Amino acid sequence: MSNRYPPKFYFSLHSPYSWMASRLLAERCPDALESMQWIPYFYPDEQTWKSMAERGIELHYADMSKAKHLYILQDVKRLSARFGFDMAWPVDREPWWVLPHHAWLAAKRTGDQNALYWALVEARWGRGENICDRETVRKIADAAGLDGEALSAAPEDPELREEGMAAQEAAYLDDVFGAPYFKIGPQRYWGLDRLDDFIAGFRQWQQKGKAA
Repeated sequence: MSNRYPPKFYFSLHSPYSWMASRLLAERCPDALESMQWIPYFYPDEQTWKSMAERGIELHYADMSKAKHLYILQDVKRLSARFGFDMAWPVDREPWWVLPHHAWLAAKRTGDQNALYWALVEARWGRGENICDRETVRKIADAAGLDGEALSAAPEDPELREEGMAAQEAAYLDDVFGAPYFKIGPQRYWGLDRLDDFIAGFRQWQQKGKAA
């Protein structure tokens, strides 16, 4: 099967829908998780905003209204109960989303990105921990058998910052405006409610690869 143009998965450690989508894929279509190109989608910090402006990159994302936030609280509680996912809603105070997503990029260097991803989402959505805190990320990574000191220092690495910018540019060019966001060729699937459509599209992509 050709992997020249693998499907893309723009994921966000911030989004409960992205977390639920990845868990459902692990249950329903685990080969998709292995075949996709994972790309972190995160809210920029001051340094990232500056770099984006220098390159003409914009963020296709609108700040959430209070009404929408309250709806999401209710919706996520309902969905997590339906899927049988235990959940503890985290409280985000001045979150720094660059940290956990760059830690993921750092873990990718050693092939440990999956271990860190599942450890982070379990900490955030399973236990309500603040994964935007450096010490918390260090402890989570250490508990997963990874180098917590190095991973929690990821935002200070210029090369990782450049990888983060590459992710922002990819999201900009692919018109990503939220997560989860899947892309197979020109076909795009946004949101948890498009997951079944994405799985069907992925199966078609698989079959075409086998026939090639």
